[in-house]
Amino acid sequence: MRATAIGVLTFFSMFLTIAGAQSAERWAELPAFPSMPAATTSGVADVNDIKMYYAEYGEGEPILFIHGGLGNADVWGHQIADFARDHLVIVADSRGHGRSTRSQQPFGYDLMTSDYVALLDHLKIGKVTLVGWSDGGIIGIDMAMKHPEKLTRVIAQAANVTTDGVKADVMENQTFKAYIDVAGDQYRKLSPTPDEYDAFVTQISHMWETQPAWTAADLGKITVPVTLAIGDHDEAVKLDHTELMAKEIPGAKLVILKDASHFAMLQDPEGYDAMIRDAMAGR
Repeated sequence: MRATAIGVLTFFSMFLTIAGAQSAERWAELPAFPSMPAATTSGVADVNDIKMYYAEYGEGEPILFIHGGLGNADVWGHQIADFARDHLVIVADSRGHGRSTRSQQPFGYDLMTSDYVALLDHLKIGKVTLVGWSDGGIIGIDMAMKHPEKLTRVIAQAANVTTDGVKADVMENQTFKAYIDVAGDQYRKLSPTPDEYDAFVTQISHMWETQPAWTAADLGKITVPVTLAIGDHDEAVKLDHTELMAKEIPGAKLVILKDASHFAMLQDPEGYDAMIRDAMAGR
């Protein structure tokens, strides 16, 4: 009887250890957005038909970081703290996101790309290294096709180039659901229209239903150096889709981020920043 009890306790202890290890997997967690460093300059630019929030940090070779859908520039706090030491870092809130306004014009990646091109013109910045996450990565690829003169290189994490590159069960994932909740809370704190989150989500969802829709021929025309990164546990974007993108974009490099998900920049900032520096160095 005593031996049985010891066996049960040993099994229970092992179960708790395994369960604890599983719950501690960093790719299954959504870390809080980091604190933002003090900006060198910040403001709101009149861009196309919106007012677009932006901020600049540090000085040197310029890097533009573009956040993902429903988010805002504050997701890049870790990267800003690192890269502002030796680069000019530019971040902004995409149209309708964070502190930027939106209009009744339908969302589209071409339109959002044109916002960032206009912002760079407003700031009198020529070429940039563009680091984009999710929708930001899609904008980076769009800019590589439509405005290569603005780019030194593109580093796109968790981007897709057709709608079937997105996992069908993404909205059932608990980490992704947590992100949507956080995004809603931040929208209500930052947006000039804090009570319109649902309307904003509805408006941008129309874009996600049909865009992007690029062909292999479209991607084959890209001449800008491109690095494609994806977490090995990405909840939203299919790995084989990213692999196909790497084959279709001339000279593209594929990087698999270990033990990371769609939110790699928060889960492994040191590894993420090292990936960016390797891409900038041509490694």
